[in-house]
Amino acid sequence: MEVVAAAGKKRKGQEPLGIGNGVSESSLDLISRLPDEVLGTVISLLPTKAGARTQILSRRWRPLWRAAPLNLGVDSDLSGQERKRIIFVPKILSDHPGPARRFALPGIRLRDRYARIDGWLRSRALTGLREIEFRYEIENSQLPYPLPPSALRFAPTLCVADFGNCDFPREMAPLLKFPCLKQLTLYKVIVLEDALHSLLCGCPVLESLLLYDNFGFGRLRINSPTLRSIGISVSCFGERVENHTKLQYLIVEDAPCLERLLSLSPYNGPATIRVVRAPKLEILGLRSNDITRLDLGTTVFQKMIALSLTTSMRTVKVLALGSCGPNLDSVVDFLKCFPCLQKLYVESHLQKSRKNKRSYNPLDPVECLESHLRQVVVMNYRGMRPDVDFAKFFVLNAKVLKKMVFGSGYANTTNSDNWMTNQHRRLQLDKRASQGARFKFIGFSDLILHKSYKMTHDLRMDDPFDSHLCR
Repeated sequence: MEVVAAAGKKRKGQEPLGIGNGVSESSLDLISRLPDEVLGTVISLLPTKAGARTQILSRRWRPLWRAAPLNLGVDSDLSGQERKRIIFVPKILSDHPGPARRFALPGIRLRDRYARIDGWLRSRALTGLREIEFRYEIENSQLPYPLPPSALRFAPTLCVADFGNCDFPREMAPLLKFPCLKQLTLYKVIVLEDALHSLLCGCPVLESLLLYDNFGFGRLRINSPTLRSIGISVSCFGERVENHTKLQYLIVEDAPCLERLLSLSPYNGPATIRVVRAPKLEILGLRSNDITRLDLGTTVFQKMIALSLTTSMRTVKVLALGSCGPNLDSVVDFLKCFPCLQKLYVESHLQKSRKNKRSYNPLDPVECLESHLRQVVVMNYRGMRPDVDFAKFFVLNAKVLKKMVFGSGYANTTNSDNWMTNQHRRLQLDKRASQGARFKFIGFSDLILHKSYKMTHDLRMDDPFDSHLCR
């Protein structure tokens, strides 16, 4: 933007760029010709410092920053020193008349600043706030700081809310209404069960919900006509927070628009997940080996092994599993439950004693292997017998497979050529059921099932587990 604005300036010993070619100096700055509303939108999307600096570009730009919705990020982009950031905030709030688009306060040390922060949140410049990110930097996880009630005064206008490392004011929850809120993140927040359910009931247009390592509630019931995505992570450090329970039961009772359900914890619960009604569920991610019971309609999995297979969920297209062994019998049970599955991701946790000797019976076909499964990704692949037998089952039986990716640290070793030649032979790639299938070994072991906010909130991603390395 600075380059464009300065493009017409005369340099020493030179004519201004374009002069003499029939191009006027003013015509070079095409951005400044845009309407104020468009330029204001651009400025409100810039980092705080960059947005404020647009005032020096030209007389045309000078009033635009104050007229544009304020984007105030109190982070390292504003200053590398927290002391200076604390000084800058009140100056910005006094210079800008509002309204505000975004206020982000990620990881501030509270110290003796509670009153000062409360004053920022009450500033008239933040009127009409649409996005808030508020997190403390916690020194003692057993003594979380309270969320200032003033942070919730924006409830009528918020579209995005992210609260972290704080104690949610339980007495306010039943009174809160968020008529515009579409995206909610609670990160390491202490919130009681009744307060959480009251909070969710006050969000009538909520589309994505991320609950990350929170405490205070053991059960979560989802009843939402608008929710499209849920991401759940359960902390493995719960014993450090005294007298606060962790999530053990997740029950999706009625979620007619739910498209993705993601369990992001690598080794923790929730111990029980029950999906009663989610007729549009397309993407399912189950990382935890601590899921003791999974109910999908009337189909029941215990310790990820099917006890009954009475429900067929034909809407599920993408499945990501953490599998010990890896356990071929368990994974095939999931394939039977999801007959239209197109993409399968498996994060393997090797058990050398695992036996994956399973024959495929063409008289009892698995529908997705016959007609739908096009991509299989196996991460943490070590090339040992349980891994090989697991992967070989798909090589020999997935009839429409297009691509199979192996994430393996061994692919980058000095003996990788010999190792991969041996793997091609053991996997029987020359006998693959799908002649058009391609096989790729990647020297990386954890591409997919990682903790990521985007997996939950970026609803533009058709497949949140996909990675450019898998392509």
